[in-house]
Amino acid sequence: MLNIGINLGFGKLDENLTDEEMYHGEIDLAVRSEVLGYDSVWAVEHHFSDYSMCPDNLLMMANIAGQTKEIKLGTGAVIVPWNDPLRVAEKALMVDAISKGRLLLGVGRGLSRKEYVPFRIPLEETRDRFDEASAMIFEAVESGTIEGEGPYYPQPRTELRPGPRGSFVDRRYCVAGSPDSITSAVNLRARLMSFIVRPVPDLMGNFNTYREKYEEQHGEVAPPICLNVNMYCHEDDGLAQERHFEYISRFFHSNVDHYEMAGDHFATTKGYERYADGAKRIREAGLQGAADKYAETALWGNPERILGQIEEIRDVLGDFEIIVAPCFGGMPYDQARDSLELFAREVMPKARSLNGKRASVAA
Repeated sequence: MLNIGINLGFGKLDENLTDEEMYHGEIDLAVRSEVLGYDSVWAVEHHFSDYSMCPDNLLMMANIAGQTKEIKLGTGAVIVPWNDPLRVAEKALMVDAISKGRLLLGVGRGLSRKEYVPFRIPLEETRDRFDEASAMIFEAVESGTIEGEGPYYPQPRTELRPGPRGSFVDRRYCVAGSPDSITSAVNLRARLMSFIVRPVPDLMGNFNTYREKYEEQHGEVAPPICLNVNMYCHEDDGLAQERHFEYISRFFHSNVDHYEMAGDHFATTKGYERYADGAKRIREAGLQGAADKYAETALWGNPERILGQIEEIRDVLGDFEIIVAPCFGGMPYDQARDSLELFAREVMPKARSLNGKRASVAA
């Protein structure tokens, strides 16, 4: 059965919205998602700008845990180099205990210079920092002890309290888009989480590489690919298109600004070279042209159209999980709530049956 979750973005692109109103709008979506039957709710980690402001997604998950009973709680993702691995492991174990085993622990490396500079970490160090710390974290939440030999995180062997209440082996996620990130996800025995910025057929090279490497290294079929995608659902297909393209365009412009996605620095930054191709495409297409192409990769329209889009993904990708972002680009929360509810009522029951079968790549 297809697992369907929601992702909270914490963007404040409506200048009339206060920070506090934004937080309560996001939390309201999270709590509603359990009532509506979604499988999981996720939160990003971002700092220092209105693009997105959730500096501690494990703290946010603890809040949501106290207002829900069954829905899974995901970090999408803890950006590992911005955090001490000991503290990540401690907080993850605490949230898992509070929520009675509902935590899905997702990790990522991060990309934005605007966030890395205040943390005083050179982009060139992020790959090595991520690989060192993420391995420590996943081992710690499994065993209840953490240790490391450095060089970035030398850590004496320490017992963590609270201890593990259950295994995280099937609850590990890793955001990955570049070849080295895919290798990291496989090494961590984590599920591949991908934020969809291009059509799924264009991403199958990466997805197949992950599946092949996972099966070769671990001797078993890789778990489902986890897709994060923007979604706007409305019964009026024309109105859905109008609103979706308006909000997704605003979100895309904010995204490009935050990540400097059209910049030329990626080509000369160790570990980020593959983003240079994307930056080149944005410069060639123009910002609005690139925004329109990005909008086409999302889920939008009336329930029938969106169901067809999900079926198309299944036909190309096979088994997968999907996490929809219901509020973006300054979308009013009442519109996001209506969209989330309509999707749950009209799309989700039928979409549950659309997951593909797990297949061996080697075979």
